Amino acid sequence: MVLAISSGLIVAIVVIAIVALLAFVLVGMYNSLVQKRNRAENAWAQVDVQLKRRHDLIPNLVETVKGYAAHERGTFDEVTQARTAAQQAQGPQAQGAAEGLLTQALGRLFAVAENYPQLRATENFQQLQAQLSETEQNIAIARQVYNDTVLTYDNALQTVPTNVIAGIFNFRPREYFQTEDAAEREAPQVSFSTDAAAPPAPDSTPPPAADTPPAAPSPPPSS
Repeated sequence: MVLAISSGLIVAIVVIAIVALLAFVLVGMYNSLVQKRNRAENAWAQVDVQLKRRHDLIPNLVETVKGYAAHERGTFDEVTQARTAAQQAQGPQAQGAAEGLLTQALGRLFAVAENYPQLRATENFQQLQAQLSETEQNIAIARQVYNDTVLTYDNALQTVPTNVIAGIFNFRPREYFQTEDAAEREAPQVSFSTDAAAPPAPDSTPPPAADTPPAAPSPPPSS
């Protein structure tokens, strides 16, 4: 009787230990998913901060260029509309598409500024251009960090055994922050140099001389 009780107790202890260990593992996997999701959300918040800074710089840039090229109304309206669309975009995928269109519009705005040397020489324009370039670099860094965290999070959702926990607790994959073209994320660069590239110098080597026929033999002297 005592032996039967002891065997039953041992079995119960083993079962409880297995259940406790399994629960511990499940809790650990759940917490790991939560941490990865929170890192992705925090990384996106850092991207959003830089995007808002970019959006805040654009009105001052437009007004500065407008002071010298007021007749370029179409370009100004295009930049303003693209900025509004970027501010209203929801989610990384839509945000990436909107930011790509805004970058293209900014490129056309800088192309307009290229035609006004006095505008390019103003301190205000130079400061705005430098601030925008710095912000674009910060966006590129924050974007890379965000996409890396999303990759880690999405991998956890798709691999065993964490995919089981993700399905039970309804963890959803996150979108990457990508533009239509990777080059669109770079700051608009416009060359204001007026020096045209010099054409290649012509070849000064004289052409080879034509072959001259051999001289005719001299007649023999007369006797």
